[in-house]
Order: sequence, then structure tokens, then C-alpha cells
Amino acid sequence: MKRPRKGARRPPAARHPRKRPPMEALLAERGIVRSTLAGIPKRDRADVEAEVLLNAWNAVRRGLYRPDPKDKPRDALRKWLHGIAWRLASHYFGSAYVRRVVPHPSPLGLLHERVGPDLEARIAAREVLDAMASLPPWQVDALLSVDDPESVSAYARRHRMSPHTALSRLRIARKALALRLKRWRR
Repeated sequence: MKRPRKGARRPPAARHPRKRPPMEALLAERGIVRSTLAGIPKRDRADVEAEVLLNAWNAVRRGLYRPDPKDKPRDALRKWLHGIAWRLASHYFGSAYVRRVVPHPSPLGLLHERVGPDLEARIAAREVLDAMASLPPWQVDALLSVDDPESVSAYARRHRMSPHTALSRLRIARKALALRLKRWRR
């Protein structure tokens, strides 16, 4: 007897057709986002609100907004935005920045101190950039596609290749980058 795979009892994630609400519709529902973020300190609330709207817009662009057709369009959008805001608020409260922030008695005094990444982080970043510069252009393109909001299949269509080829090129590029970094760090 064949055992069901783990998680098979859950319904598929993409049951409904994609919808693409305009950015104006997302901005019109900022009230639900603000009310969800009410517990966040005022100094950070606008930043988290912007992050919620940016993440929602990126999700719409990637086709991840799939509301239930039985719901009213506005209600579905409000529920979806509330979910995104709620998750980002929980991430905010769990972040190291919030847990370890120390209010400074004289914040303008910090302007004279050195602020920014430490020397080791800048050296490591420079190593990665130099290693990427020494790779062939198709490998650099494959590595940079990871940060693209489009899916792998959209990337593959744009470059006229199969998704498996795109994933294979990404795997090869990652191995080549790791090998270059390993050689340089010896």
C-alpha cells in the first residue's frame, strides 16, 4: 500500500485564478494596514507600512494574489493585505534590531562616530564582487536572476530556454562562484 506523501492532505495553494489589482487599489486599503501595524512604534510604523505595500505589490506582480471568487473583491484584498501586514509585524518584533535597540541620549552625537558596515564585511563583499566579475557573463546573469521578482520559468522564457536549463545554469554558476571564493580565500 502506498503511503500518502507528507502534506498531501492540504489543498493546493493555487486553486483560484490570478488577479492583478492596480497599485491604487492597494494604496486605497492603507487603513487596514495601518490598523494592523498599530502596535509598532511610531518611529518605525511608516517604514513597515511601506514594506507591506512593497511586498504586496511584488506578490501581485509575481502572480501570487489569487483571491477566492466567492469573496467580494475589496474584502478579499483587505484580508490578503491584513495577512501580509500581520506577518511583517511579527517579523518586525522578532528582529534583532527591535530586540537589541538601545536608545541613545544624544542621537546627533552618533553623526561623528563611524557608522556603516565594518571592514571585514566590506572586504568579504569585495571578494564576492571580484569573484563574480571573473565569471562568464551567462553565469553572472544566472546568479543575478535569483534576486529578480520573476519566477524561474519566466526567466527561462525570456532567455528562450527550458526551466530545467535555467536551473541547471544557476546550479553551475553557484558552484563556480563557490569554487572561485574558495580558491581566493586560501
